[in-house]
Amino acid sequence: MNLFDLKWLPTGEYHTEEISPDGTYTLIAYVSSPSLSADAVRGELVFNKRNGKTKNIYWNYRELTAKIEWFDNKTVVINGHTLEIPNEKYDWRKQ
Repeated sequence: MNLFDLKWLPTGEYHTEEISPDGTYTLIAYVSSPSLSADAVRGELVFNKRNGKTKNIYWNYRELTAKIEWFDNKTVVINGHTLEIPNEKYDWRKQ
C-alpha cells in the first residue's frame, strides 16, 4: 500500500461543494482530523456524467475550511491552489 496515495485518505466531515460551470464535475470538500496534530482538507472530485464516480484530488494539512472557485470548466482553485482537472492533484506531503 502506498501511504502517499490520495485514495487512502480519511473521509472527514462534509464542509462545502461547488459545481463546475458546465455541470460536468462537483468538487466536495471535507475537513478531516487524521492522526496529525491539525485538521486537513480533502477535496473529492465527482464525475457527474459518469454515474457519480469520485476521485480525491486535494489534500492539505492545517486547513479548517475550503474556498472553492471554478475558473472555467476544467480549472478549479482550492484555497489558492490551481488544478487542471481531471488529472492534476495537490497533496501537501509531496510538495
